[in-house]
Order: sequence, then C-alpha cells, then structure tokens
Amino acid sequence: MIWKWLGALLLFPVQMVYLVVKAAVCMVLPPKLRDLSRENVLITGGGRGIGRHLAREFAKRRARKIILWGRTEKCLKETAEEIRMMGTECHYFICDVGNREEVYRQAKAVREKVGDITILVNNAAVVHGKSLMDSDDDALLKSQHINTLGQFWTTKAFLPRMLELQNGHIVCLNSVLALSAIPGAIDYCTSKASSFAFMESLTLGLLDCPGVNATTVLPFHTSTEMFQGMRIRFPNLFPPLKPETVARRTVEAVQMNQAFLLLPWTMHVLVILKSILPQAALEEIHKFSGSYTCMNTFKGRT
Repeated sequence: MIWKWLGALLLFPVQMVYLVVKAAVCMVLPPKLRDLSRENVLITGGGRGIGRHLAREFAKRRARKIILWGRTEKCLKETAEEIRMMGTECHYFICDVGNREEVYRQAKAVREKVGDITILVNNAAVVHGKSLMDSDDDALLKSQHINTLGQFWTTKAFLPRMLELQNGHIVCLNSVLALSAIPGAIDYCTSKASSFAFMESLTLGLLDCPGVNATTVLPFHTSTEMFQGMRIRFPNLFPPLKPETVARRTVEAVQMNQAFLLLPWTMHVLVILKSILPQAALEEIHKFSGSYTCMNTFKGRT
C-alpha cells in the first residue's frame, strides 16, 4: 500500500507539468472545433443582448436547432425570425427561469415540440444596480431567483437526458463580478458568485460523465442595455466588451470544450492580484480604476 501511495505522489507533479504544457500548446496551435450541426441549443434570455448574439453565432456555426427562452415575446419573436432568415430552425417559448414550475413545464414542451436539448446556455440575468439598503426586498429576491436558482431549475430539467444520451453541454454566461465585486450592484455580484460556485461544482461533478461537459464564461463589463449608464474611469484603457465578441468567444469555448473563460485575458491578472494583495491595496485599486463609483451613473435597461 505504501508503494502505491508513493507512486501516486511521484506521478502527480509529472501529471501537472504535462497538463500545463498541453494547455500551453493548445493556446498556440489552432484547436479542432466541435461540429455543431447535430446540436439543439437552448438559450435563456435569448431575445436580446448577449443572448441574441449567441443565437446568431450558433446559427452561423450551423447548429441544428436553436430554442430561445425569455420573458418578452416581442424580442423573442424578432430574434427567432432573424435566425430563421439565416437558415436555421428556431423556436421560442415564453419562460421566466426564476419560476421553477414554469421552467419544468416549458422544458417538457420543448422536448415534445423540438426534441432533446444537447447544449443549454444559461444566459438570462437581471441587475437592479442599488446598494443593499436602497434595494427593495422583492427586487433582491428576483435577482437570486433568475441569476442563480434559475440555473438550478434549467440544469435539472435538461441534464438527465444529456447524461442518458452521453451528449450534452451546460454553459453559463457569468461575470467577472463573481470574482471581484463592486459597490452598487450587491444583488448581481452575490448572485453571480453563487452561480460561479454552482458551475464549478457542476463541472467537477461531470468529470466522470462521458460526453457531457460544462463551460463558464466570465466577461468584463459588456456594452449591453442591461448595464446602461455604468461608467469606468479609464474607458480607453479598459474598454467595455462588445456583446458579439462575448458571444463568439463563448461558442468557441463550447466547441473547444473549455471549462472556464475569462474575458478579456487581462482579467487573469485581476484574479492573481486579488489572491496576493492585502485588502487595503485592493481597495486602492478599486478607487483608482473607478470601479468603486462606476454604478453611480447606472440606469439599466429601459
């Protein structure tokens, strides 16, 4: 028994070096992208914002069917018509992912009308942009129900069949605010941190499930209506991401089976700094960058 443990102990650093080198090589060499032509993709919050761009990107890459979920029929209908014009079959269902019963009911309707979902993109989210004391209790609950618990319900609805088919992918459009919170968006930051923990646990839990994988995307501030009015101190140095860029990189991450994606790459520096710097230094970085007051001009989606 002791020789077995000793062998494992000696092999472990070799495995670590191999995996690091492999990852470095994959970053340099063009990866082989997964074919999406047989995949049925469901996107929550798919009527507008990043969700609409995700639908476009999956259609460009010839996904078999695209299903949109959202709460505003006008937006869903417009996006669905656009995707059909691109030559991809598209369906939409009105669904509030924060409502557990509605999620399970519409999931059943999707399976009956469209078929099995093989790629689930949890993109739906809301933000109220207020401090804790200025936030309405119902608004706080709404953020947690949609941004966090909604992923529990959608994943529970579609993952079992993915496991049976040994073919599936769970995608989460998260935020870098899950790793580095800011004032004035306490509901959003909290929900995204919970969502990140959910996806991290889920990703590890799927290691022994052949054919089923997960991807978590953590983008920097993205120029969509949801964060309208948010301002940072040095916009030329840290420009907001374009939603089409986030969508393109997300679909590429799915095709490459990438577990975690930080956008842009400079966000890796933020994670490193947060792990080594004292709190006082981090507070000064927030003040200098303007993230400490960036929500003061927040307007949100009208």
